[in-house]
Amino acid sequence: MQLLSIVMNNFGFNKPPAATRIVVAMSGGVDSSVTAALLAEQGYDVVGVTLQLYDHGAAVGRKGACCAGQDIYDAHRVAETIGIPHYVLDYESKFSASVIDDFADSYLRGETPIPCVRCNQSVKFRDLLAVAKDLGGAALATGHYVRRVVGANGPELHRARDASRDQSYFLFATTREQLDYLRFPLGDLTKHEVRALAERYNLPVAAKPDSQDICFVPDGDYASVVGKLRPGAIEPGNIVDTEGNVLGRHEGIIHFTVGQRRGLNLSAREGEHNEPLYVIRVDAAKKQVVVGPKEALAQMRVALRDINWLGAAMNGGEIDVNVRLRSAQSPLPARFAMNGGGIGYVTLNELAFGIAPGQAGVIYQDERVLGGGWIATSYGK
Repeated sequence: MQLLSIVMNNFGFNKPPAATRIVVAMSGGVDSSVTAALLAEQGYDVVGVTLQLYDHGAAVGRKGACCAGQDIYDAHRVAETIGIPHYVLDYESKFSASVIDDFADSYLRGETPIPCVRCNQSVKFRDLLAVAKDLGGAALATGHYVRRVVGANGPELHRARDASRDQSYFLFATTREQLDYLRFPLGDLTKHEVRALAERYNLPVAAKPDSQDICFVPDGDYASVVGKLRPGAIEPGNIVDTEGNVLGRHEGIIHFTVGQRRGLNLSAREGEHNEPLYVIRVDAAKKQVVVGPKEALAQMRVALRDINWLGAAMNGGEIDVNVRLRSAQSPLPARFAMNGGGIGYVTLNELAFGIAPGQAGVIYQDERVLGGGWIATSYGK
């Protein structure tokens, strides 16, 4: 019987599940709740941990977002239902310093940030991972839709089986060391299957809607949040065309992102065939929003900074890859090269539109995530 238990330890540990402690990051949502219930059913020694990331009654919080008041309560109810210990850790100051402040400063630099990546990179996979080890956990499990596949050279990060739920884009910054410790039990499941499991386990969150938008941004109003975090830093400026001609005024660059068409509020322009204008770039130093026709958005080369590499060592040259430049975008065929200073260069096979600094460029080969970095600039046709 003991030998059978060892063989059935699907996390790869040389001991039975009952002797394997798994710490589960519980946000209070359906996915992390099912993760905890699955592992408990399989006989693991499961401990649930929820991070309080902000006061949900504060100005930047909103009811129904993850890691705030109601969700902490929901996580506790789930833990009681499946009979596991549950701890709540106050990470409000860590989250503010690592995620919210970076979010505000990134917008003021004219970038389009992705705070979910920063949260995974710092608070969850750095700070919480350390807590999981302190609790004696053999692994930290999360409800992310992504797969951890053990390859010839160790664990690899792969896209989820359910492409519509895949979250690999948001986990590109996961390091090799972190990946060795992390587990993702939902990677081979669809959302429909996860909902069905939540009902089978009689979890109190089985019908709970998925969280939407950025958790600390009420109603998607990014500018309002940045204004409260950095009062006085939002200044008006000019909207100009690609030749520098002033077309109008704006109330702060934080209201604009590359590829945006709505909200420019430009007066009528001369000529009979005025084509729609899009934000081509945001110049924070000059407090300018540069606009132009759609073709001016077209780029084929992208520079990525702060590369996190999970693939085989690259000894110069280029490799054929697919790259995702927006979370909702399908991977695009490209060539990828990297220098020794943490900078990567993507050359797309065809033109792409609306490539925004501050977003991520994630590199794939088939289903595997080779790594990625932050978009620094794009250029060339």
